Amino acid sequence: MSLLSVRGLKVAYGGIEAVRGIDLDVAPGELVALIGANGAGKTTTLKALAGMLKPAAGSVRYADADITGVPSHRLIRQGIALVPEGRGVFSRLTVQENLQMGAYIRDDRAEIARDLDRIFGLFQRLHERRAQVAGTLSGGEQQMLAIGRAMMGRPKLLLLDEPSMGLAPLMVQKIFEVIHAIAAEGVTILLVEQNALLALEAAKRGYVMESGAITLADDARVLLASPQVRQAYLGE
Repeated sequence: MSLLSVRGLKVAYGGIEAVRGIDLDVAPGELVALIGANGAGKTTTLKALAGMLKPAAGSVRYADADITGVPSHRLIRQGIALVPEGRGVFSRLTVQENLQMGAYIRDDRAEIARDLDRIFGLFQRLHERRAQVAGTLSGGEQQMLAIGRAMMGRPKLLLLDEPSMGLAPLMVQKIFEVIHAIAAEGVTILLVEQNALLALEAAKRGYVMESGAITLADDARVLLASPQVRQAYLGE
């Protein structure tokens, strides 16, 4: 059974169809990668799944309920969290205040405090900088903060949009270590990532998106071995 099931999803900007009738499934506890070139429609897909864009056609089901077109503030309460491309931290708030903002839908203070400690355990750098204003953090630290903030809402489904973009290799490695740790906790993850190698190495299954359509879907290991994927996305 799927936690997330997408059928015939179409999303348009004006008259231009950015997502052209895709099908996609994510099972509970699964880490699934969605890879493709810039402009393929990956971010648009995530925004539609997170309730930030209204689909032109198709259906989105989550936990066996139809959530097609449901706005993002309602989806957050149902356990769907998006970490957007570009991170989107509150630059004038401190690290700790940003994390607390992630728990704004909750009122279980003792548990929130425990989750804060857990996030600081995952991200030692954030713990060291908890009183620092978020706008002064490095790009990698802001990415850690954006993921940590999403986790403070205790999501069942985490949508990650290009978490490695613009980061130094060492920081990319750290971000992916954390993604593995979150997946190991049982959180279901749909990962959109330009680094196809890292994404497919982390994922159980993968989808390849080109020009708004899904062109390949298979186990991540099969996609990693595919000459088509290796030539187009792994530089071989």
